[in-house]
Amino acid sequence: MQAQAMAGEVKRRLDSVTVTGSVEGGKITVTSNANKVVQSIAIDPEFLKEADKDDLEELLVIAFNKAMEQADNVSQSEMAASAKEMFGNLGGLL
Repeated sequence: MQAQAMAGEVKRRLDSVTVTGSVEGGKITVTSNANKVVQSIAIDPEFLKEADKDDLEELLVIAFNKAMEQADNVSQSEMAASAKEMFGNLGGLL
């Protein structure tokens, strides 16, 4: 029961953390929460005028993956902190 409550709390915290993945100096930015729910995608209008479909798709994938990597890092940190809080330091093992 305590583990479920803690998992719910971690999810709520991750929902409130914003991460971004940006490419080409901010020409494309993907914003997500740490639970990997994409909140927005911003594309510079000038870049959009000049980019072809393949470039745009490739950069969107890179920006998306950067945001998801940041989300993973935050999630892992939150889970480790919660485990440490729940189980104590276990003699320095966590």
